[in-house]
Amino acid sequence: MNYALMMRLGALAALTSSLLTGCGGVQSRVQKGQVQTVIDQSPNRRAYIEAIGIGASDPALESDTQRKSLARDAAIVKAQYEMLSMVKGVELDGGYTIERAIEEDSSLESRLRETIKGAEILKSEFTADNGCVVTMRLPKSRLQEMMGVSFK
Repeated sequence: MNYALMMRLGALAALTSSLLTGCGGVQSRVQKGQVQTVIDQSPNRRAYIEAIGIGASDPALESDTQRKSLARDAAIVKAQYEMLSMVKGVELDGGYTIERAIEEDSSLESRLRETIKGAEILKSEFTADNGCVVTMRLPKSRLQEMMGVSFK
């Protein structure tokens, strides 16, 4: 399956992500083989930016392993996309957002994407239909160091 198709499948099955704290363990998003009807996403911003991604794969694939692998890959890509969107909205000291800083320094976005690709995958949960929910986090300190700024 090609990357573009995997992205589309991930986008179809994806939910939004949120900022959560990095303490207290990773909240389970799957119960009894199903994605929860309500996903509690706390806007509390502390030391980490945490995002979730939900992905699916083609149910016609031959093996369970293939379906789970592609669903996980799609969920990771979706979580990275959501994390990038959240990071762009973070306010810096001085009232600027990261998105505004990117407009002034075009190399910043590529460094930001690389940093997000290095985010820690905390949990991969599979659903009964071989979908996947991935939770990942990125320390704010790593972002601040990479950008040479401090967050508000």
